[in-house]
Amino acid sequence: MPMQTRATEIIELESALLDDCNVNDIYSICQGKPLPEALRPDVWQVCLDVRNKSDQMSLFNEIYDLPFQSQLREDCQRYVDRIGNDEEDKVSVVSDLESIMTFYCKNRNLQYEPENGWIELLLPLCALKLNRSDTFNLFEAIRDTYIPKGCKPKGNVFHVFRLLLLYHDPELCTVLDTKKITPDLYSLTWFQSLFASCSSLSVIIAMWDLYFQNADPFMVFFLALIILINGREQIMAMKSSSKEEIVKFLVNMPCALEVDDVSDFCSLAQYYALKTPTSFKTDYLKALYGKQNDTPRSQEESNKVSQALCLPVSVYELVENSATEFPVQDAVRFFLVDCRPAEQYNAGHLSTAFHLDCNLMLQEPVAFATAVQGLLTAQKQAIEVNSNAGGEHLCFMGSGRVEEDQYTHMVVASFLQKNTHYVSLLTGGYASIHDYFGDHMADCLEDHSASKCLVCQQHNVKQAKPTALKASTPSSTDLFSKFSAAMKSKSAEVKGRLLDIIVNPSSNGSGAGASGASNNGAGQAQTVQERHVSAKERNGKRYRNVAPVFSIDDENEDAYDPAEKDAPQPAGVNKEIVNLNQYFKTADIINAFKCQDVHINGYMYDSHLIITPTHLVVLRELGRGQAQIMVRRPLASIVKITAKKRHRDLITFKYGFPDGDGLLITDMDRFLIPNAAEATALVSKQIVHVLDNAN
Repeated sequence: MPMQTRATEIIELESALLDDCNVNDIYSICQGKPLPEALRPDVWQVCLDVRNKSDQMSLFNEIYDLPFQSQLREDCQRYVDRIGNDEEDKVSVVSDLESIMTFYCKNRNLQYEPENGWIELLLPLCALKLNRSDTFNLFEAIRDTYIPKGCKPKGNVFHVFRLLLLYHDPELCTVLDTKKITPDLYSLTWFQSLFASCSSLSVIIAMWDLYFQNADPFMVFFLALIILINGREQIMAMKSSSKEEIVKFLVNMPCALEVDDVSDFCSLAQYYALKTPTSFKTDYLKALYGKQNDTPRSQEESNKVSQALCLPVSVYELVENSATEFPVQDAVRFFLVDCRPAEQYNAGHLSTAFHLDCNLMLQEPVAFATAVQGLLTAQKQAIEVNSNAGGEHLCFMGSGRVEEDQYTHMVVASFLQKNTHYVSLLTGGYASIHDYFGDHMADCLEDHSASKCLVCQQHNVKQAKPTALKASTPSSTDLFSKFSAAMKSKSAEVKGRLLDIIVNPSSNGSGAGASGASNNGAGQAQTVQERHVSAKERNGKRYRNVAPVFSIDDENEDAYDPAEKDAPQPAGVNKEIVNLNQYFKTADIINAFKCQDVHINGYMYDSHLIITPTHLVVLRELGRGQAQIMVRRPLASIVKITAKKRHRDLITFKYGFPDGDGLLITDMDRFLIPNAAEATALVSKQIVHVLDNAN
């Protein structure tokens, strides 16, 4: 990088630190690059949202009387002895470590355990040479934000990580499973300390520079995945070695990292994150990074994770993925495999689904093998013609009923045994798709017959009752009509090219799979993070016992949350182009505000913030009186509205749901609005109106 450019960035960063900047501002300036050493302490405090936090250590009574105090003191001394500092520095560091850890245990009512990663996590922070209070605040924020809950042997963290490894490298996963090497045996210290326990201080500093800028708590999963994939050749060569030898090798793999490797290491992690269904994060966000509880429901969710056959995909992601164009080459694209019996498939299915009757696996193995070959041929040809139904990522779908899904699981297991990459299973099966579309299923599903559909029969044809999705997004008609148009506009073309694109050998009347067409009408799809908040978490009752959120927050603007990073929108989503004048005349609009859409990369786009009775709609100007619909946010999903202290017109809308007594932020939008006060007042009023109606 030219020295002048770097110097300019440093000046810009210094200026931002003097202002009320946040993690998004930091990223827009640094773009994931290493931080200047002199500015690192301030930047980390901003990224972890502790810059203006109170002095919690002032509450410490300096009494060291914990039952495990001697063990804690001994461990602090032992870790610091490994550092080559002079004796005076060692004494100071040991004192800081013991004080911070003692207060943390007392303040959180926690018990210190040897080798739990706390000391390793603290040592890089001590290297910043901040006072004890600031160091404590950083340590507490990292523990709360980036260390997964239940990070212990046999914990859910490692079941989730195994599913990720199985998704991207099933052969390597199988080798480790065969040796009975579970992820906690080699990666426990990685997750507990964000690799601080097994990497040099210089490597950890460089890694955390990028880590905190990206503000993604799941990054540790993908970093761990890259460690394994990079060492794949050596691991596979150790098949004949003992379990102990392989575990020892795996544990020490991150030790080989050097500072120059960090940038590529993190870039690869982000690449694999892009090639992973977003359900991986949204489905596990609350379980791994929300508040811990031991309710029966949380135990049930824990069991689901440990017993999962493969990576789950939510119905929200699957449906919207099917109705979306993907110009980005590495984005996840699903090839949907409907494994229900033929009679169920013929009573209703997605037009993009390839039918593979799971009953054939036991009843007619030869026909099943032929059908699988047809599936792989169909998948390849659909990808070649760039059909939106064609993707590398296989998503299998059962009925949602135990009696049939046991056979679906056998089919999925057969693909995993063949080391097929990118295998996932639709959560809830066809029943979840049926419930997702609700009143609109007849428009969005092919050949749906209420008299033959098992879901309709099971629900006693309760189609007139408002569905969960309808409750959470009252004006969802546009979404479904767009989806229906996208799926059916090319139905004639699909049928005409069926033999050319999809070859699906059928037996006993099994239906043929269909390739999808390009879906130019799918402009109303919701954004990735927004759509995964369930209706139960988004209804009007969610604000009970939660602090008011419909006001401009002058005191603590843009409070940081790990999910609040301005994630890129899925390529191709919301592609609808409209005429501005016609849109303002015909759309159900309460008011419209000229604004600029502000992105994390610093770019600003001339836009219009539209307020309807149920949604926020953002139109980006394209010129010549045209605009593009960028997002449609349900008002009911807004949980906080904030503004800059020194820039009252810079407004941030945050979306999410309650998490205990607080809020879990899942997404955000930021706008520069000249009439900010009027706009936010109107939005707040309309949100209250929506929630009142929901109750």
